[in-house]
Amino acid sequence: MGVFSNKVHSHMPKQKSSSDELFEYRSVERKRLWLAIAVTGIVMLVEIAGGLLSNSLALISDAGHMFTHFFALAVSLGAIFCAARPVCHHRTFGFFRIEILAALFNSLFLFGVTGWIVYESVLRILNPAPVLSTQMFFVAIIGLIANLISAVLLHGANKNDLNIKSAFVHMVADTLSSVIIIIGAVIIRFTGWDIIDPLLGIGIALVILSWGWGLFMDSVHILLEGAPKGLTTDIVEKALLEGVPQIKEICDLHIWTITSEMYSMATQIKLKENYSMEELRDIKMKIKSIVDERFDIEHVTIEFD
Repeated sequence: MGVFSNKVHSHMPKQKSSSDELFEYRSVERKRLWLAIAVTGIVMLVEIAGGLLSNSLALISDAGHMFTHFFALAVSLGAIFCAARPVCHHRTFGFFRIEILAALFNSLFLFGVTGWIVYESVLRILNPAPVLSTQMFFVAIIGLIANLISAVLLHGANKNDLNIKSAFVHMVADTLSSVIIIIGAVIIRFTGWDIIDPLLGIGIALVILSWGWGLFMDSVHILLEGAPKGLTTDIVEKALLEGVPQIKEICDLHIWTITSEMYSMATQIKLKENYSMEELRDIKMKIKSIVDERFDIEHVTIEFD
């Protein structure tokens, strides 16, 4: 007897009109993304102009990196709108996985940015060019302020949402870039060591690469139907055997993540004896209660053998 949980997951759009779903689904995240996009776009243009005026590769690289953030934020926002589309007969889980695909795309984008920064930095090391450190310093300050604002806007919303986390990682990476560029501008100003500029570019690239790799692995884990982080079938099986004494054996247990904070479970359970229909309903409710309260798994399929 396969039974789905009667509860509706708190993150699933209700069966309303499409406009209602688009309005309600992750509404707080959407507002924060809009603000972050506006701030990032404005400062990106300032950094491009400042980088060209100061001849700073680190600053131009940071502007290019900020463009990827602008694009990544737009991808994350678009993914939320797509994910809010209603469930249909051939997409029974809806479009929630689009958020994970957006996170994966953003991680791959970070890899591309890393490669470009390293390439340009090596060229600059081989062919040194003077850097206007004063202009570089003040434009980097503007970039730092903008990045901090965007990071604060996304902070908190990123903890359990991989899509928002991907955008947040972009903003934190760029905040670090701005700090490094400011330090580099000061060093160049007082030492005249222009080679500091491309070396900083390589350092920024390595940091971006490490964060992008973590985001990539998290996205792939979910797309490969991995269990929520920190949760295994052994943990769930132990909790059910301890909490439901009627269970004899748990077979073919599967746990996977649909999107951030949306988990599903399917299992076949052998009972110690034959029970009435009313008793079976009570056992099902007990199982659902345990996995919901302890592991936040609300979408459950159970088959008794």
